[in-house]
Amino acid sequence: MFNFGKTEEEIGRLNAMEENFAIISFEPNGKIIHANDNFLNALGYKLNEVVGNHHRIFCDKTYTNSKAYTKFWNDLANGISQIDEFERFKKDGTSIWIQASYTPVKNKSGKVTRVIKFAQDITDSKKVIDAVKNSIDLAKTGIMKQTITESTKNEGIENLKNGINELYQIVSSKVDGDLNKISTSLTSFQNLNFTHRISGDLGEVSIGLNNLADIINEMLVENKSNGLTLDESSNILLSNVDKLNISSNEAAASLEETAAALEEITSNIRNTTSNIAKMSSLSNNVTTSASQGEKLASKTTVAMDEINTQVSLITEAISIIDQIAFQTNILSLNAAVEAATAGEAGRGFAVVAQEVRNLASRSAEAAKEIKNIVETAKSKADEGKEIASHMIDGYKELNQNIQQTITLISDIEMSSKEQLTGIEQINDAVTQLDQQTQQNAQIASQAHDVAQITDNIAKLVVNDANTKEFIGKNEVKAKNINLNKSNSHNSNSIYQSSKKTPIKVERSKTITPKNNNDEWESF
Repeated sequence: MFNFGKTEEEIGRLNAMEENFAIISFEPNGKIIHANDNFLNALGYKLNEVVGNHHRIFCDKTYTNSKAYTKFWNDLANGISQIDEFERFKKDGTSIWIQASYTPVKNKSGKVTRVIKFAQDITDSKKVIDAVKNSIDLAKTGIMKQTITESTKNEGIENLKNGINELYQIVSSKVDGDLNKISTSLTSFQNLNFTHRISGDLGEVSIGLNNLADIINEMLVENKSNGLTLDESSNILLSNVDKLNISSNEAAASLEETAAALEEITSNIRNTTSNIAKMSSLSNNVTTSASQGEKLASKTTVAMDEINTQVSLITEAISIIDQIAFQTNILSLNAAVEAATAGEAGRGFAVVAQEVRNLASRSAEAAKEIKNIVETAKSKADEGKEIASHMIDGYKELNQNIQQTITLISDIEMSSKEQLTGIEQINDAVTQLDQQTQQNAQIASQAHDVAQITDNIAKLVVNDANTKEFIGKNEVKAKNINLNKSNSHNSNSIYQSSKKTPIKVERSKTITPKNNNDEWESF
């Protein structure tokens, strides 16, 4: 076909091309000039059936009537080569794909005199490539369980096909034969529906997703169960914390009242201790006064004895005066007798004697009266002496009682001081307890806030679990954590029983004793 004017080497190259390519030559307008056996065998024609015909006999009529086909030949006529893959049709109408180059051949003046086409049958390769494209399109829809059955002698394309088939097999075994199942499952999971499970011939990823769904389902069941449990527990906790809060506030109030009462008691005991000290001082003063009274009573007894002595002396003196009056009266009587005997001369003396006798009589009467008075005074002095003796005995007994009272007051003073020390310690302890109770009340209030937050979190956990769909969702119950709800009631009763009536302190009253015995009994 190309042996004109060629060297042996060129003829060899051309023969090699003749053996390996389907070759056909055209006029610039597309009229067929010649075709080799490879071309004729590939398209099922004989040489006389193609020579003189136009190239369009190998093409689809729609294509040959298009502007693209007209341009195709115009470009070739203008010397522009066309290299591409082309679909052509055999004599029997079946399709054949060729990889061809339409090369314009020019004369010395540069005019295109013919067009030579070198082509190779790539129908098998094209089928494989189309099958690969179709399989890829199918894979894009998610179907990975497929096998490309077309084959070609083109080793590269065949290797590519085999590699893709192997990829499909690996993906099917590792993931799933239908990726739409994976997508559906993931969409379901994305919509928080974990009830969906992939079925059929499962790959590793599908199995993993099912297992993941099972794990998530178990987690959601556990979360909801924990949420319900936490909700119930938080309700109990909130109730108990409320009770604790109320009890703490009541205890704080009671302790505050107790502290105030103890402070008042402490003040009263302190005042009592001070009064006892004053009583001790007054008792000492009373002892001193009693001792002085006893001494004065003794002096009174001595004075009474001295008065008796003097009264005795006065009595003796009065007796002497009485005797003198008696003697005077006798003398005056004798003088009167003598005066009467003397007559007129003794009349004046008789008058004097009478006056002397009158004086003696009155002296005797006065002495008698004085004697009576002195005897009365002596009787009163003896009575005073007896009273003074009784006073001495009374003062002695009073001193003994006062000494016992001082001892008792001293003991009471020591006890009162110890009681004051103890009550001050109790007061300090109650004050500290009151502070701690106030802190407990604050902590209880904070615990109430924490319990409220916990309750809110529990409800959020339950609500969050309820927004998701999972197997056994409606059958999930709270866990039985053996919470003894009665304990809260018992604790409540304990709190109630621990409440005490606030202490009412009555201020001490001063007791005014009617007598000494009443004073000691009142004390």
